[in-house]
Amino acid sequence: MESAVPATAAAAPLELPTRLLHGPGPSPVAPSVLEALAKPCIGHMDPEFMRVMNEVRSMLQTVFGTENEMTLACSGTGSAGAEMLMDNLVEPGDVCLVGVNGVFGGRLAEKARRAGGEVHTMDADWGQAFDQDAVVAKIEELEPAIACFVHAETSTGVHQPFDRLGEAMHKHGGLLLMDCVTSFAGLPLEVDAWGVDGAYSGTQKCLSCPPGLSPVTLSERAMHKLAGRKTPVHSWYLDLTLVGNYWSGSRAYHHTAPVNMNYALHEALRLVLEEGLEERFARHQATHEKLKAGLLERGFEYASDPDHSLPMLNLVKIPAGVADEAAVRKRLLTEHGLEIGGGLGALAGVCWRIGLMGHGARDESVDTILKALDAELG
Repeated sequence: MESAVPATAAAAPLELPTRLLHGPGPSPVAPSVLEALAKPCIGHMDPEFMRVMNEVRSMLQTVFGTENEMTLACSGTGSAGAEMLMDNLVEPGDVCLVGVNGVFGGRLAEKARRAGGEVHTMDADWGQAFDQDAVVAKIEELEPAIACFVHAETSTGVHQPFDRLGEAMHKHGGLLLMDCVTSFAGLPLEVDAWGVDGAYSGTQKCLSCPPGLSPVTLSERAMHKLAGRKTPVHSWYLDLTLVGNYWSGSRAYHHTAPVNMNYALHEALRLVLEEGLEERFARHQATHEKLKAGLLERGFEYASDPDHSLPMLNLVKIPAGVADEAAVRKRLLTEHGLEIGGGLGALAGVCWRIGLMGHGARDESVDTILKALDAELG
């Protein structure tokens, strides 16, 4: 009997265009990071790979601003890191306070609900940061077990202050969690000094590494809560009582780690520390200011709070007279090789998101973006 599945020719080797990645991520990847991906694959239990893991952890601690022993690269994108924190630290019935001023705050609230938390949200207009006095007052009212806010809201370009929130949470024994997916390696992070008990990021933003890993760190307070759980962690794959033994301690096998992605992360972190954190932060700020000046000169308006705007993610209103913003973004991509992002959620069709992240936060990137916008908008 003949097979019902048609025979197909072997696929040709991949040929892909080079894109200028200036949307909300992924960001341009440094050549040496791509070269690291191509290094020989070795076993995930190989002593040499354990050495790589140790060095990755040490460099992550530096960028996070922490001495937390439980610092690792979660296998998965930033969303996996978010679920790792929620699944491990939220128990059924825990009161959770989540700040929602964009898409990713909303996702955190949903993750906390799915982990069994009793979720209370604080809401702010998209494009606005939360006032820390108001957050502290809400913490004092609810005394939540968990409070979680987004440090750099990728959907709105907002930078959320964190320095006073940890103390407020610790007064009643609660934990403070942070989404720093877009800010990691692009803005100062002081996990220990700010009293942050759990934070997660992603490799594809200011680290300028391909997507696929999520840097995660947890404090001793957080690990103590995990150790005292009355119910098993919902996710086996993300269970830190298991994954943590692979990254430290007994080095017990848990899952096959993405070996070559960890090579890439190692090189990306090495480049960050070679440049210097303060120098890197200053570069992001300087290129942001150059882009902002050029956009304002051309009549663009920013949609995020000017006192709390991110340097690496510029949220701008679509200019009046642009009838089909998606068509403009498509022409930027196909005719100029330039990717910028559309708005998400309530900002879809209203705003553009222009990223200047990591390897892409350079003067020549700003020049390219402005030249392409001039060509398309006149």
